[in-house]
Amino acid sequence: MNSDERPAPGMRIELDSLSARHPAASTGAPAALRAASLTVAPGEQVAVIGPSGAGKTTLLHALACALRPASGTLRLDTIDPWSLPVRELQRLRGRLFLAPQTPPLPPRQRVVTSILAARLPRLSLWRSLRALVYPDDIAGAYQALTRFDLADKLWDRVDRLSGGERQRVGLARALMAPASLWLVDEPLSALDPTRSRQAIDTLTQAARERGATLVASLHQTDVATRFARVIGLREGTVAFDLPGHEVTRTRLAQLYAQHEHELVATAPEPAAPLPVPSVATVCR
Repeated sequence: MNSDERPAPGMRIELDSLSARHPAASTGAPAALRAASLTVAPGEQVAVIGPSGAGKTTLLHALACALRPASGTLRLDTIDPWSLPVRELQRLRGRLFLAPQTPPLPPRQRVVTSILAARLPRLSLWRSLRALVYPDDIAGAYQALTRFDLADKLWDRVDRLSGGERQRVGLARALMAPASLWLVDEPLSALDPTRSRQAIDTLTQAARERGATLVASLHQTDVATRFARVIGLREGTVAFDLPGHEVTRTRLAQLYAQHEHELVATAPEPAAPLPVPSVATVCR
């Protein structure tokens, strides 16, 4: 990554009584996220869990400035994104990386091109168009894929990949993005337990190396409780905001009450907790 493409340090997040509607909701629909207040320090890594409909995807899209809040305030590095002129808002979005559960990878595109497309927010129009035809950082794409055990897929077409491989390609794109806030929405749904742990370990290690802030919604509670901080959402509200080691089976049972079938591995004590980034955590 060139010096002019190097991302800024991790981004600070502040939510004050934020409410927002689901991305697919119609106008006038009730808010999927209701009066959420929390602070995430620069470089912090946070897991978000909760049953279906809890507001996890809505939270991530709100943080990605893809959803205008219905009420309340979002601040990124002390800036209210929705107070910015359009051009400045677009520039801010270039510092954000959102990985949806189903990565938006064109099926006929080669993996190398999909990986390098993550750099587009910082490239000029001419370099962006040229990169789509003539990839200019093949070594960087190869290294990103290697970390997710996908180096042999560099020149494959996306439609030749399995669902799990596509999800890992989607995560590898974060390593190429000039972003200081990584937002990852259920990235492990198509992966087996071993691959899930490998993928999340790679992602969190890369975020630490970059100094990026990481917020990941996870379906696998055993993986989530390896994070230093876990936020539990239920029915659009923050049910708890705790260190990972304090998320017990009892708390999980309460969080997933009437949704017990969605619990994936309820053991709260991980064998190897993820290293804690050296940041000060502020909770409200």
